Amino acid sequence: MTNKEELLKNIDQTLKNIREKNALTHCITNSVTINDCANAVLAIGGSPFMAEDAEELEEVVAIADVLVINIGKLSKFQIKSMKISSKKANETNTPIILDPVGVGVTELRNQTTLDLIENYDITAIRGNISEIKAIAKLVGVLDESNTAKGVDVNVDDIITENNLKANGDLIKELASKLDTVILASGPIDILTDGKTTIAIDNGDDMMPLITGSGCMLSSIVGSCIGGSTPLEGSLVAILAMNIAGEKARAKVDEKDEGTGSFRTYLIDYLYKTNAESLMNESNIRIL
Repeated sequence: MTNKEELLKNIDQTLKNIREKNALTHCITNSVTINDCANAVLAIGGSPFMAEDAEELEEVVAIADVLVINIGKLSKFQIKSMKISSKKANETNTPIILDPVGVGVTELRNQTTLDLIENYDITAIRGNISEIKAIAKLVGVLDESNTAKGVDVNVDDIITENNLKANGDLIKELASKLDTVILASGPIDILTDGKTTIAIDNGDDMMPLITGSGCMLSSIVGSCIGGSTPLEGSLVAILAMNIAGEKARAKVDEKDEGTGSFRTYLIDYLYKTNAESLMNESNIRIL
């Protein structure tokens, strides 16, 4: 892959595959945002399944097309469920998507993230740049990283044109070391499989102002990977989310509304995602 046209040439078929597959997306996710995650999965064309009781997880993973793990509202009960599900997913070759919410903030989150990365095959990791840098530090790819600001990105880590290449190189190295796809979210998103590294400059600054936009993104990354390949599925997911965000913001501004309406429009425009919009309105490039 060398240019935008090459990256997007299969996007129509990829989106069709995702919607025809209607991937059963098993999410062990943040209870704060679980409803939005389920609606986002439905909107993009997946089928959400939000199970987390240890007694049924092996049965659920056995029929699921993808497993999404989000450590946003972490508990010992959830950690046990995550490990049971991940073990079964590896046995059934089911893709696992990890959203390491707040890694770098507490030792529990650090250890849980490390346990999942070291003991199970993770297909993709989706987090903000501070979370990705925290993982890079935990596995020895990065010597220093800023302290994460709760579940939000540290201001010193924000991806800009000035640090885009350096961040792209770091994330590419991390993806290669972990043998996974990584999507680092920010004003400019970076997606890499350790070989191809893509910058995505779409989205809107209202997106971080609603609780759950990152959780929704990780969930639809799961649905898209469940119906596609890790890199192509992740690219469709981030483009769909970001372009929906742009359209939602335009609608909010037109009607002089706020973040509550933005949240609703975001899911509306995810549902209305089409290949023509993804191809014509995307702003992507190879790093």
